Amino acid sequence: MEEPRDILYSHLSNLLNTREYPKTICPSEVARALSRSDLDLLHAESWRDTMPSIRELVWAMRDAGEVEILQKGEVLENDVGLEQIKGPIRARKTQP
Repeated sequence: MEEPRDILYSHLSNLLNTREYPKTICPSEVARALSRSDLDLLHAESWRDTMPSIRELVWAMRDAGEVEILQKGEVLENDVGLEQIKGPIRARKTQP
């Protein structure tokens, strides 16, 4: 059985790989792409329930140097934590 983080990472990575730098994704695109069976494995009623976990995963990927996180079109500095962010974010693969 896949771990919840693995399910989310797989969907997030696949979506990121469909976008060439500097194109971005919205974390909600990942959540909305989850199947009913994915949601069941994640113990989620709807895609919205997965958003906190997806945002945490995006931050972990940023910390690992895999993605950049943007808000209002600007790349967030690495010292900006998830708890400091209000409103929508976008993510993109780091520049090749």
